[in-house]
Amino acid sequence: MSPGDVGILKSTILPSFSLYSSLSLATYIAAETTDRVELKDWLWPSAQVINAWWSAIGQPMYDQGISFNACWDSLPWTEKVLLSCVTIWGTRLFGRIAMRSLSRGKDDARYDAAKKEPGFWRTAFLKIFLPEAVFLSIISLPFTTPFHMGGSLISLGENAINVVRSLGVALFGAGFAMEVMADTQLVLHCKERTDLCRHGVWSIVRHPNYLGDTLVHFSYALLNVAGNFDPVVLLGPLSNYLFLRFVGGDKQTEASQEERYKAQDAHKYEQLQHWQKENNSFWPSPKDLMNPWALAVAGCGFIAVVLEEGMRACSVA
Repeated sequence: MSPGDVGILKSTILPSFSLYSSLSLATYIAAETTDRVELKDWLWPSAQVINAWWSAIGQPMYDQGISFNACWDSLPWTEKVLLSCVTIWGTRLFGRIAMRSLSRGKDDARYDAAKKEPGFWRTAFLKIFLPEAVFLSIISLPFTTPFHMGGSLISLGENAINVVRSLGVALFGAGFAMEVMADTQLVLHCKERTDLCRHGVWSIVRHPNYLGDTLVHFSYALLNVAGNFDPVVLLGPLSNYLFLRFVGGDKQTEASQEERYKAQDAHKYEQLQHWQKENNSFWPSPKDLMNPWALAVAGCGFIAVVLEEGMRACSVA
């Protein structure tokens, strides 16, 4: 089985696109019915978790007629860690997005301008929902490809595998912690004040939630190196980064903020302009690496490694 066969056609991209496009169509119908474009944001993390579990557990159970426990037990430890990380990340993010959406009671302000365009809903599936299904198919490569490979293209010794896995877990722990901190601090800030949140991890970069998400997805690719690795999986975190950086992440968010604040809140608009001069949008500057909150995020990565090592020891005992 060649890398091209595994990563591009039979085992990953096409099955993933079939799943995501079907889910996107259902979400589009629900979004149009409720006039809530943000329902696609609910789909983003949940669809990735569904795809990961189908690739690792569901499909082998279906194809081989084996039980859930037998399929889970057959997974190497690194693949169990990978699947667990995807599940933890996606479940937390889905809960966060859903709760925020339900409490707001209306569509995300980022989509208000787009919905004013004539015939928006007639073309929304092809312009918005389906392209995201394509992105998701690529982004998912680190947690679909390894479950279909017969062997890794990189041969590492046991000690090297343990080191690489620990690095992947540390990166996941740091990225996940940054996402959780960013969301929690923003919620608490909005309950108490109406200005921009620029403290906590928001003092490191202007979009710590997107940076955390990027670190998480790069951790999936790194965990592949400690398991079944094919270079094609690197397209996943790179695509996720490009999407968050230039398509649907900080660029879209900040453009929406500038437009709204300039028209509705002069104080916030002035704060945003000052913040743009003071802190980077996505990647920390050298001075921000010594920010106490950056060190706290790194510490969470270390804690994640300790927890993973402890669970591995218990599983072996």
